[in-house]
Amino acid sequence: MKYENPTNRQRVNLTVREDVMSEAQALGINISRAAEVGIEAALKAEQSRRWLEENAEAIKAHNERVVREGMALPTPWWAEEDA
Repeated sequence: MKYENPTNRQRVNLTVREDVMSEAQALGINISRAAEVGIEAALKAEQSRRWLEENAEAIKAHNERVVREGMALPTPWWAEEDA
């Protein structure tokens, strides 16, 4: 994975289990980059969870309409099942 090095970085303190740190250091893992990737993954997961929660009613209404009325557009030729 290519990492772009942004110019604006913030120094933080983290508490990490000793065994995890020892193994990461032994393998030459960049701890700061690994932490950043993990935090970004947690951010995306939480943003997705919140979006789904905030839009649950609209998603439910849409799915109910599709069940009731069918899809708004016909099934494309490449997705049709052979009869």
